[in-house]
Amino acid sequence: MKMYEFSVIASGLDPQADDFEARFYDNGCDDALVSFQNGHVIIDFTRAAETFDCAIASAVEAVAATGARIVRIEPDPLVSLSDIAKRANMTRAAISNYHRGQRGAAFPSPAARITSDSPLWEWADVARWLASGGKLSRATAVEAELVRQANLAVQRGEVHIGPMLKARSEQFERDLAT
Repeated sequence: MKMYEFSVIASGLDPQADDFEARFYDNGCDDALVSFQNGHVIIDFTRAAETFDCAIASAVEAVAATGARIVRIEPDPLVSLSDIAKRANMTRAAISNYHRGQRGAAFPSPAARITSDSPLWEWADVARWLASGGKLSRATAVEAELVRQANLAVQRGEVHIGPMLKARSEQFERDLAT
């Protein structure tokens, strides 16, 4: 089994309740550090699983079993050029060159703050672009897409997302291979 690190951001539980920490431990989050920050419960997982989709799906179900409302899964899906450089283990200058079209074409368009000095990109889009050019591992691109799909599912109120994530992972792998 491989270890996967990610966070689930949740709300709806009282951190002052006597059973706050026990709820997480008793419902399958014994591999996570639970904290409360800025009105949100942050559950930082280091989860052993066969695949990333299994790790995410089991964590979402475990957190939902506590009675918490899942807000999102992180790492944050929106990234700056500096974030991209860090995640891709590249220099900020190299990523800026890709963004400006000086190294390669068709770098993804920003998803937020499009007209500002600090635009943000969807990490899944950038990871796919980098992986298609051999600049990032396919596994990292697949994980980015799975976080995106998991976030879309929890926004719809879904918590049993294992089959959907497995299917999306397989499809994304096939898409990257072509």
